[in-house]
Amino acid sequence: MDKHGKILIVDDNMDVLLSLHMLLKNHVERVQVLSDPERIPDFMASLDPDVVLLDMNFKRDVISGEEGYEWLKKILEIKPDTVVLFITAYVDTEKAVRAIKAGAVDFLPKPWNNNKLLATVMSAIELSDSRNARKSDNAKGSLKQTLSEPIGSSPIFQTMLGQCNTVAKTDASVLILGENGSGKDVIAHYLHEHSNRADKPFVSIDLGSLSESLMEDELFGHEKGAYTGANTQKIGRVEMANGGTLFLDEIGNLSAAMQQKLLTLVEKRQLVRLGGTNFIDVDFRLICATNAPIHKEVEDGVFRRDLLYRINTIELRTPPLRDRGDDVLELAEEFIGRFASKYNKKRPVLSDDAREALLAHTWPGNVRELIHTVERAVVLSNGNTIAKSDLQMEVNVSSSMAAKQEDIPLKLEDLEKVAVSKAIEIANGNLTQAAEILGITRYALYRKLEKIKL
Repeated sequence: MDKHGKILIVDDNMDVLLSLHMLLKNHVERVQVLSDPERIPDFMASLDPDVVLLDMNFKRDVISGEEGYEWLKKILEIKPDTVVLFITAYVDTEKAVRAIKAGAVDFLPKPWNNNKLLATVMSAIELSDSRNARKSDNAKGSLKQTLSEPIGSSPIFQTMLGQCNTVAKTDASVLILGENGSGKDVIAHYLHEHSNRADKPFVSIDLGSLSESLMEDELFGHEKGAYTGANTQKIGRVEMANGGTLFLDEIGNLSAAMQQKLLTLVEKRQLVRLGGTNFIDVDFRLICATNAPIHKEVEDGVFRRDLLYRINTIELRTPPLRDRGDDVLELAEEFIGRFASKYNKKRPVLSDDAREALLAHTWPGNVRELIHTVERAVVLSNGNTIAKSDLQMEVNVSSSMAAKQEDIPLKLEDLEKVAVSKAIEIANGNLTQAAEILGITRYALYRKLEKIKL
C-alpha cells in the first residue's frame, strides 16, 4: 500500500525531532521537522501538512503550555482542518480539556510508546483524510464517519449497548455483525474505550479494501529486502496494536489462505514479518466485524469454522436503523449540529414534515445514509428550518415496486442474475462496491459471476 500523509513535527529538542523522524518516515509519505516555531507559517505553506505534532513548551523550564496553545491557534487560522497532536511531558485534566476545546485532537506523551504513537499518528492521518475528503473511491471509505459515542434510546439499541458494557472490560474476542452503515466501527471503538486497554492503541484495518498481497503486508509488516521496493523495515498493524485492540473490519473478505494465517496468529499470538524468520510475540484484544452472512459461509465451506470459533467468543449485532424507531431523530439532531458547525451556519430546526419523512424512510444505507442526507439538508436549507424537500431522500424500494408481476423473472437463477447485473451497474463496474450493495463478500461475488456466467 502506498504511504500517504504529510507530517510536520515542531519541537525544540533535536533528539525528539530525530527520534520521531526515524520512527515515522517509513510509515508516511513525508516527514518534516522544525525546531523553531516561528517558521511554522512557512512550513504550513510549503508542506501543507495533514498532521502537525506540536510541542507545548519551547522555553527551558516552562511547563504551562501557553506557547503551544498560541501556535495551535495560528496553525488552525492558516489551515482550519489541520489535525494537531500536542507533544508534552506535562498534561493534566485541565490542560487536556483546554487543548481539545482549542482544537487539538490528542496528546503524545514524552517519553512515548512507539506502537501507541504510530497508532495515534495513523489515526490522525485517517481523520485528516476524512476532513479533507481525500478518501479513495472505495464507497465505504468515502462514506465512513463515526460517532465518538453510540447514540440511541430505542430498546433494541440499548439492549445491544448493555451487552457491550458487559463484555467491554473482558479480553474476550468480539464479532460484530450488522448491515452496512449500521455503526459496527462505532461499537468497536466503544468497546475499546471502555476496556482495560483504553490507554493503549486502537488499530483498525478495512480488509475489504485490500488485495490479498497488500493485506498480508499491512497486517504483518515486512523486513527490509522482503520484496522489490521494500527498502526499509515496516511494522504491521498487528504489531502496532500490541497491548491494545486490533479491529479487523470486513472479516468476511478473507481468502482461505489469509484465514489460515489469521487463525495461526490468533491461536499463537505470534507473527513473522514478510521476509523475516523471527517470531514476534503480540498481545491484543481482537474485535472483528462483517456484514456478510458468516454463519452461512461456514456452512457453505467458504469461511473456516475453527476461525469463527476463535473470533466470536462474544457475538454482537448492530440493529438496522429502520428497527430503531425515534433513534433516527436523535441521530439526525446530532448530525445537524455537526454540519451546521462545519459549514458555519446557524443550526436549523427540523420541520414536522421533515421529521415524519425521516421516520417513514426505511434507511437501506442505515446511519451512513442518514449522515449524508442530513449533511445535504443542512447545506441546502435556507433560513432556520430543514423542510422535507431539503432532505431529497430517494424513494424507498418498498414503495416503488410498481412493476407488474409478469415483468419480474421468477426463477431464482434469473433473479440472481438481474440483482448482480444491477449492482455492478450501480457500482460502475467496481466489484468491491457491487458486493457491498448485494450484502455479500467480494469472493462470494466472484463465485456467483462464475456460476451465472455473467
